[in-house]
Amino acid sequence: MRNGLSPSCVVLPSRGQGALLDYLAQRLPIVSHAQWQARMQAGDVVNGARQALGPAQPFVPGLRVYYWRSVDVEPQIPFEADILYEDERLLLVDKPHFLPVLPTGPYVQNSLLVRLKNATGNAQLSPLHRIDRDTAGLLLLSKDAATRGAYQALFRNRAMDKSYEAVAPWRADLLFPLERRSRMEESQRFFLMQELPGEPNSHSRIDVLEVQGAWARYALKPISGKRHQLRVHMAALGLPIRNDAFYPEVNDPPEGDFSKPLQLLARELRFVDPVSGQQHAFRSRRLLLPLVA
Repeated sequence: MRNGLSPSCVVLPSRGQGALLDYLAQRLPIVSHAQWQARMQAGDVVNGARQALGPAQPFVPGLRVYYWRSVDVEPQIPFEADILYEDERLLLVDKPHFLPVLPTGPYVQNSLLVRLKNATGNAQLSPLHRIDRDTAGLLLLSKDAATRGAYQALFRNRAMDKSYEAVAPWRADLLFPLERRSRMEESQRFFLMQELPGEPNSHSRIDVLEVQGAWARYALKPISGKRHQLRVHMAALGLPIRNDAFYPEVNDPPEGDFSKPLQLLARELRFVDPVSGQQHAFRSRRLLLPLVA
Protein backbone atom coordinates (compact mmCIF):
# COMPACT_ATOMS: atom_id res chain seq x y z
CA MET A 1 0.00 0.00 0.00
CA ARG A 2 1.33 3.42 -0.99
CA ASN A 3 -0.43 6.60 0.15
CA GLY A 4 -3.49 4.56 1.02
CA LEU A 5 -3.63 2.91 -2.38
CA SER A 6 -3.31 -0.82 -2.92
CA PRO A 7 -1.69 -1.88 -6.21
CA SER A 8 -3.47 -3.14 -9.30
CA CYS A 9 -2.19 -6.34 -10.89
CA VAL A 10 -1.69 -7.50 -14.47
CA VAL A 11 -0.69 -11.10 -15.23
CA LEU A 12 1.24 -11.33 -18.48
CA PRO A 13 -0.16 -13.87 -20.98
CA SER A 14 1.65 -17.10 -21.81
CA ARG A 15 2.78 -15.75 -25.17
CA GLY A 16 4.50 -12.48 -25.91
CA GLN A 17 7.81 -10.82 -26.53
CA GLY A 18 9.51 -7.47 -26.61
CA ALA A 19 9.51 -4.91 -23.82
CA LEU A 20 7.15 -4.92 -20.86
CA LEU A 21 6.75 -1.16 -21.33
CA ASP A 22 5.33 -1.63 -24.82
CA TYR A 23 2.93 -4.32 -23.62
CA LEU A 24 1.59 -2.18 -20.76
CA ALA A 25 1.05 0.80 -23.05
CA GLN A 26 -0.87 -1.42 -25.48
CA ARG A 27 -2.80 -3.38 -22.82
CA LEU A 28 -3.76 -0.32 -20.73
CA PRO A 29 -3.81 2.57 -23.21
CA ILE A 30 -5.60 4.92 -20.82
CA VAL A 31 -2.05 5.51 -19.53
CA SER A 32 0.22 6.74 -22.31
CA HIS A 33 3.53 5.14 -23.26
CA ALA A 34 5.39 8.14 -21.80
CA GLN A 35 3.43 7.91 -18.55
CA TRP A 36 4.20 4.18 -18.20
CA GLN A 37 7.85 4.93 -18.78
CA ALA A 38 7.81 7.63 -16.09
CA ARG A 39 6.09 5.27 -13.63
CA MET A 40 8.66 2.55 -14.28
CA GLN A 41 11.52 4.99 -13.86
CA ALA A 42 9.99 6.12 -10.54
CA GLY A 43 9.78 2.52 -9.24
CA ASP A 44 5.98 2.43 -9.36
CA VAL A 45 5.84 -0.81 -11.36
CA VAL A 46 7.06 -3.91 -9.49
CA ASN A 47 6.94 -7.71 -9.52
CA GLY A 48 5.58 -10.01 -6.80
CA ALA A 49 8.84 -9.72 -4.86
CA ARG A 50 8.42 -5.91 -4.80
CA GLN A 51 11.36 -5.48 -7.14
CA ALA A 52 11.10 -2.48 -9.45
CA LEU A 53 10.58 -3.22 -13.14
CA GLY A 54 12.35 -0.57 -15.21
CA PRO A 55 11.65 0.57 -18.78
CA ALA A 56 14.17 -1.98 -20.14
CA GLN A 57 12.37 -4.92 -18.49
CA PRO A 58 11.62 -7.61 -21.09
CA PHE A 59 8.24 -9.30 -21.42
CA VAL A 60 8.19 -12.47 -19.26
CA PRO A 61 5.19 -14.80 -19.82
CA GLY A 62 3.17 -15.36 -16.62
CA LEU A 63 4.86 -12.52 -14.72
CA ARG A 64 2.65 -10.70 -12.21
CA VAL A 65 3.09 -6.97 -12.61
CA TYR A 66 1.86 -4.58 -9.92
CA TYR A 67 1.36 -0.85 -10.32
CA TRP A 68 -0.24 2.02 -8.40
CA ARG A 69 -2.84 4.23 -10.02
CA SER A 70 -2.19 7.95 -10.14
CA VAL A 71 -3.56 11.03 -11.86
CA ASP A 72 -1.65 14.16 -12.79
CA VAL A 73 -4.31 16.62 -11.58
CA GLU A 74 -6.93 15.33 -9.15
CA PRO A 75 -10.11 17.29 -8.35
CA GLN A 76 -10.47 18.08 -4.66
CA ILE A 77 -13.60 17.03 -2.79
CA PRO A 78 -14.04 19.19 0.35
CA PHE A 79 -16.25 16.77 2.28
CA GLU A 80 -15.31 14.07 4.80
CA ALA A 81 -16.95 10.84 5.89
CA ASP A 82 -17.71 10.24 9.57
CA ILE A 83 -16.92 6.94 11.29
CA LEU A 84 -20.01 5.80 13.19
CA TYR A 85 -18.95 2.33 14.36
CA GLU A 86 -15.86 0.15 14.46
CA ASP A 87 -14.93 -3.24 15.86
CA GLU A 88 -12.22 -5.77 15.01
CA ARG A 89 -14.01 -6.84 11.82
CA LEU A 90 -16.17 -3.93 10.62
CA LEU A 91 -15.97 -0.22 9.93
CA LEU A 92 -19.14 1.78 9.33
CA VAL A 93 -18.95 5.27 7.81
CA ASP A 94 -21.45 8.00 7.04
CA LYS A 95 -20.48 9.12 3.53
CA PRO A 96 -21.08 12.64 2.20
CA HIS A 97 -22.47 13.38 -1.23
CA PHE A 98 -19.98 13.67 -4.12
CA LEU A 99 -17.30 11.39 -2.61
CA PRO A 100 -16.65 8.22 -4.66
CA VAL A 101 -16.13 5.03 -2.67
CA LEU A 102 -13.47 3.46 -4.91
CA PRO A 103 -10.65 5.05 -6.89
CA THR A 104 -12.11 5.75 -10.30
CA GLY A 105 -11.49 8.12 -13.18
CA PRO A 106 -9.84 11.31 -11.87
CA TYR A 107 -10.39 10.40 -8.21
CA VAL A 108 -7.69 8.45 -6.37
CA GLN A 109 -6.67 10.21 -3.17
CA ASN A 110 -10.11 11.83 -3.16
CA SER A 111 -11.91 8.50 -2.88
CA LEU A 112 -13.40 7.25 0.36
CA LEU A 113 -11.48 3.97 0.41
CA VAL A 114 -8.06 5.58 -0.10
CA ARG A 115 -8.81 8.22 2.51
CA LEU A 116 -9.80 5.54 5.01
CA LYS A 117 -6.74 3.41 4.26
CA ASN A 118 -4.54 6.45 4.79
CA ALA A 119 -6.29 7.27 8.06
CA THR A 120 -6.30 3.73 9.48
CA GLY A 121 -3.22 2.17 7.87
CA ASN A 122 -5.35 -0.93 7.16
CA ALA A 123 -4.65 -2.22 3.65
CA GLN A 124 -7.35 -4.91 4.14
CA LEU A 125 -10.25 -2.43 4.14
CA SER A 126 -12.85 -3.37 1.55
CA PRO A 127 -16.42 -2.10 0.96
CA LEU A 128 -19.07 -4.78 1.48
CA HIS A 129 -21.66 -3.14 -0.79
CA ARG A 130 -22.06 -0.37 -3.36
CA ILE A 131 -23.14 3.20 -2.87
CA ASP A 132 -23.03 5.80 -5.66
CA ARG A 133 -20.68 8.74 -5.57
CA ASP A 134 -23.75 11.01 -5.68
CA THR A 135 -25.49 9.23 -2.79
CA ALA A 136 -24.82 10.03 0.86
CA GLY A 137 -25.21 7.78 3.89
CA LEU A 138 -24.13 4.50 5.39
CA LEU A 139 -21.39 2.31 3.96
CA LEU A 140 -20.15 -0.86 5.68
CA LEU A 141 -16.56 -1.99 5.16
CA SER A 142 -14.71 -5.16 6.11
CA LYS A 143 -11.44 -4.81 8.02
CA ASP A 144 -10.57 -8.52 8.03
CA ALA A 145 -10.19 -10.69 4.93
CA ALA A 146 -10.70 -13.90 6.94
CA THR A 147 -14.30 -13.01 7.92
CA ARG A 148 -15.22 -10.90 4.88
CA GLY A 149 -17.12 -13.66 3.14
CA ALA A 150 -19.56 -14.05 6.03
CA TYR A 151 -20.58 -10.40 5.76
CA GLN A 152 -20.70 -10.43 1.97
CA ALA A 153 -23.16 -13.32 2.26
CA LEU A 154 -25.57 -11.05 4.16
CA PHE A 155 -25.94 -8.88 1.06
CA ARG A 156 -25.93 -11.80 -1.35
CA ASN A 157 -28.63 -13.65 0.61
CA ARG A 158 -30.67 -10.49 1.24
CA ALA A 159 -30.20 -10.78 5.00
CA MET A 160 -29.06 -7.14 5.18
CA ASP A 161 -32.00 -4.76 5.74
CA LYS A 162 -31.19 -1.53 3.85
CA SER A 163 -33.38 1.57 3.94
CA TYR A 164 -33.00 4.79 1.94
CA GLU A 165 -34.70 8.17 1.90
CA ALA A 166 -35.22 10.40 -1.11
CA VAL A 167 -36.82 13.70 -2.04
CA ALA A 168 -38.78 13.60 -5.28
CA PRO A 169 -41.95 15.09 -6.82
CA TRP A 170 -45.29 14.21 -5.28
CA ARG A 171 -47.84 12.32 -7.37
CA ALA A 172 -51.27 12.05 -5.79
CA ASP A 173 -52.43 9.63 -8.48
CA LEU A 174 -50.06 6.86 -7.26
CA LEU A 175 -51.16 4.57 -4.45
CA PHE A 176 -48.52 4.05 -1.75
CA PRO A 177 -46.89 1.91 -0.56
CA LEU A 178 -46.02 0.39 -3.92
CA GLU A 179 -43.48 -2.04 -5.35
CA ARG A 180 -41.51 -1.63 -8.55
CA ARG A 181 -40.28 -4.72 -10.37
CA SER A 182 -38.58 -4.45 -13.74
CA ARG A 183 -35.81 -5.80 -15.91
CA MET A 184 -32.75 -3.58 -15.70
CA GLU A 185 -29.78 -3.78 -18.05
CA GLU A 186 -26.81 -1.60 -18.89
CA SER A 187 -27.51 1.19 -21.33
CA GLN A 188 -25.40 1.92 -24.40
CA ARG A 189 -24.44 5.11 -22.63
CA PHE A 190 -21.50 4.59 -20.29
CA PHE A 191 -22.42 3.68 -16.71
CA LEU A 192 -26.17 4.25 -17.12
CA MET A 193 -28.88 1.65 -16.55
CA GLN A 194 -32.25 1.27 -18.25
CA GLU A 195 -35.47 -0.68 -17.92
CA LEU A 196 -36.25 -3.16 -20.72
CA PRO A 197 -39.07 -5.62 -21.43
CA GLY A 198 -38.52 -9.06 -19.96
CA GLU A 199 -38.45 -10.99 -16.74
CA PRO A 200 -37.84 -8.64 -13.77
CA ASN A 201 -34.42 -8.78 -12.15
CA SER A 202 -34.84 -5.72 -9.89
CA HIS A 203 -37.26 -5.03 -7.05
CA SER A 204 -37.81 -1.92 -4.89
CA ARG A 205 -40.38 -0.99 -2.23
CA ILE A 206 -41.46 2.65 -2.07
CA ASP A 207 -43.52 4.51 0.53
CA VAL A 208 -44.24 8.12 1.46
CA LEU A 209 -42.90 9.71 4.65
CA GLU A 210 -44.21 13.27 4.21
CA VAL A 211 -45.64 15.61 1.59
CA GLN A 212 -45.20 19.37 1.29
CA GLY A 213 -46.60 21.00 -1.81
CA ALA A 214 -45.06 19.63 -4.98
CA TRP A 215 -42.40 17.58 -3.14
CA ALA A 216 -42.41 14.49 -0.97
CA ARG A 217 -39.97 12.53 1.14
CA TYR A 218 -39.95 8.82 0.29
CA ALA A 219 -38.79 5.70 2.10
CA LEU A 220 -37.07 3.30 -0.31
CA LYS A 221 -36.07 -0.32 0.18
CA PRO A 222 -33.97 -2.02 -2.53
CA ILE A 223 -34.79 -5.72 -2.36
CA SER A 224 -32.34 -6.48 -5.16
CA GLY A 225 -29.07 -4.65 -5.74
CA LYS A 226 -28.79 -3.44 -9.32
CA ARG A 227 -26.63 -0.41 -10.05
CA HIS A 228 -28.63 2.85 -9.84
CA GLN A 229 -31.72 0.76 -9.08
CA LEU A 230 -33.56 3.27 -6.89
CA ARG A 231 -32.79 6.16 -9.21
CA VAL A 232 -34.03 4.24 -12.28
CA HIS A 233 -37.19 2.98 -10.53
CA MET A 234 -38.13 6.41 -9.21
CA ALA A 235 -37.58 8.06 -12.61
CA ALA A 236 -39.65 5.35 -14.32
CA LEU A 237 -42.54 6.14 -11.96
CA GLY A 238 -42.39 9.80 -12.93
CA LEU A 239 -40.68 10.58 -9.60
CA PRO A 240 -37.10 11.51 -10.54
CA ILE A 241 -35.04 12.08 -7.41
CA ARG A 242 -34.31 15.75 -6.83
CA ASN A 243 -31.00 16.89 -8.39
CA ASP A 244 -30.44 13.58 -10.19
CA ALA A 245 -27.94 14.38 -12.94
CA PHE A 246 -28.42 11.02 -14.73
CA TYR A 247 -32.12 10.07 -14.67
CA PRO A 248 -34.32 10.62 -16.56
CA GLU A 249 -31.86 12.80 -18.54
CA VAL A 250 -28.11 13.30 -18.27
CA ASN A 251 -27.31 16.80 -17.01
CA ASP A 252 -24.00 16.32 -15.25
CA PRO A 253 -22.81 19.49 -13.45
CA PRO A 254 -19.32 20.84 -14.14
CA GLU A 255 -16.42 19.59 -12.04
CA GLY A 256 -16.29 21.34 -8.68
CA ASP A 257 -20.00 22.28 -8.62
CA PHE A 258 -21.32 20.95 -5.30
CA SER A 259 -24.44 23.14 -5.23
CA LYS A 260 -27.02 20.44 -6.06
CA PRO A 261 -26.45 17.22 -4.10
CA LEU A 262 -28.57 14.27 -5.15
CA GLN A 263 -31.38 13.97 -2.62
CA LEU A 264 -30.83 10.29 -1.91
CA LEU A 265 -29.60 9.03 1.44
CA ALA A 266 -28.66 5.51 2.60
CA ARG A 267 -30.47 5.96 5.91
CA GLU A 268 -30.39 2.62 7.80
CA LEU A 269 -28.63 -0.74 7.95
CA ARG A 270 -29.96 -3.56 10.14
CA PHE A 271 -28.49 -7.06 10.41
CA VAL A 272 -27.45 -9.87 12.71
CA ASP A 273 -23.66 -10.13 12.85
CA PRO A 274 -22.82 -13.56 11.39
CA VAL A 275 -19.66 -13.83 13.52
CA SER A 276 -20.68 -12.44 16.91
CA GLY A 277 -24.45 -12.94 16.71
CA GLN A 278 -24.97 -9.30 17.75
CA GLN A 279 -28.01 -7.44 16.42
CA HIS A 280 -26.91 -4.22 14.69
CA ALA A 281 -29.10 -1.24 13.80
CA PHE A 282 -27.34 1.82 12.36
CA ARG A 283 -28.79 5.14 11.19
CA SER A 284 -27.17 7.92 9.18
CA ARG A 285 -26.82 11.29 10.88
CA ARG A 286 -26.94 13.17 7.58
CA LEU A 287 -29.99 15.11 6.44
CA LEU A 288 -31.55 15.75 3.07
CA LEU A 289 -32.62 19.25 2.09
CA PRO A 290 -35.98 20.57 3.37
CA LEU A 291 -38.89 19.86 1.05
CA VAL A 292 -39.72 23.56 0.88
CA ALA A 293 -36.81 26.01 0.89
